[in-house]
Amino acid sequence: MTQAFDIIIVGAGMVGAALATGLGQQGIQVALIDKATPASFDPSASPDIRVSALSAGSERYLQSLGAWQDILAMRATPYRRLAVWDDTPHPLSRLLPGTMTEVEFSATELGASHLGHIVENSITQNALWQSVQREADVTLLTGEGIQALEQNADAATVTLEDGSQLTGQLVIGADGALSKVRTLAGIGVARDQYEQQAMVISVRYQGQPEDITWQGFFPSGPRAFLPLHSAGDQHPGETWGSLVWYDSPARLAELKVLDNQDLITEIRRAFPARLPELTHIDAKASFPIARQHAKQYVLNRVVLAGDAAHTINPLAGQGVNLGFQDAQCLQGLIKEARRSGDDLANPRWLAQYEHQRRPANRRMMLAMDLFYHLFSNAIPPVHLARNLGLGAARALPFARNRVARYAMGLDEQLPRPVQQILNRLPGINRI
Repeated sequence: MTQAFDIIIVGAGMVGAALATGLGQQGIQVALIDKATPASFDPSASPDIRVSALSAGSERYLQSLGAWQDILAMRATPYRRLAVWDDTPHPLSRLLPGTMTEVEFSATELGASHLGHIVENSITQNALWQSVQREADVTLLTGEGIQALEQNADAATVTLEDGSQLTGQLVIGADGALSKVRTLAGIGVARDQYEQQAMVISVRYQGQPEDITWQGFFPSGPRAFLPLHSAGDQHPGETWGSLVWYDSPARLAELKVLDNQDLITEIRRAFPARLPELTHIDAKASFPIARQHAKQYVLNRVVLAGDAAHTINPLAGQGVNLGFQDAQCLQGLIKEARRSGDDLANPRWLAQYEHQRRPANRRMMLAMDLFYHLFSNAIPPVHLARNLGLGAARALPFARNRVARYAMGLDEQLPRPVQQILNRLPGINRI
């Protein structure tokens, strides 16, 4: 039996579910496919170890989908300040006062109530599944992955693992970094593995929820703190938080086998002194980090979005925000194609998607690479240069805030001087 739809979306994670909701709101018949079903939200459970810093731009998009209120009804932590500084000990550090090498971004300076929200990935996905299920034009198919993909001049056909088939004008791969859609469509990727890995640690700390998230940079990689919500009556006076520790695979392997009390001791030694007093470790996990970019986002009747199209260094937590920007852009162009009476896979519209999103994603990739290579070493000239750069950012609040507004999704373009610098970087055309 073959079922017919306008669009088939493979992958019902955050980006796929958001896109399905937006298209369903436009009256487009969508099949949304995923092997897994997310667990129901349990307010008494410990927080998901996977969290994202959702920007103000992502928040607006989720509001338009009707998902944001569901997120707030579960839990989300606003942050109003973001601090970054160089914590590398070196004789050159004495040439600049410590306060000159720390930059703090403030919502107040940007004319906003907050910079973003720290939200557990499972909560964002749960809220978007609720939105999907409210859309009569979206059919959610779970429990089966895809095993085959065929395209011709009129349609694309997806074969599920149980042998059933779906046809549509367009197939959207939103199925993550290891995208099966991308593989079946024959789209290649450029991939660069970083030397570092990242370890995420879910903790409780003594004190109330903080309104700041920060990153201190060390030669082995940054160490970051993300505040979460109160731990409630079960743990009076305590708050949940998330730590991210970037380091070599060997060092993180050593840390992962420690018992929780010994790990807390190591965290106290390694993290900046401003880290709140930790009381408990709930979970920990490490993962390799890589930059990956599909060689094309569009091929005939297949289009990629989110991690299926690009993954970046998670240094600033921009991955899911870029994915939501992909979804919003693609959703708008498909709406225009439908309004024009065109085939939804018309190259006229899909080429615009690639033209708009590829350079924007590439700029963010390059920006994260700049941070990675600039801060992950202790070479004296580089150390001095980055400290001078942080000092300049502190001294030039207008330029600093323009960059922050772009990262938050409040402005659509980076300041022109920053764009020009990124466009001149070696390797721009390889990404």
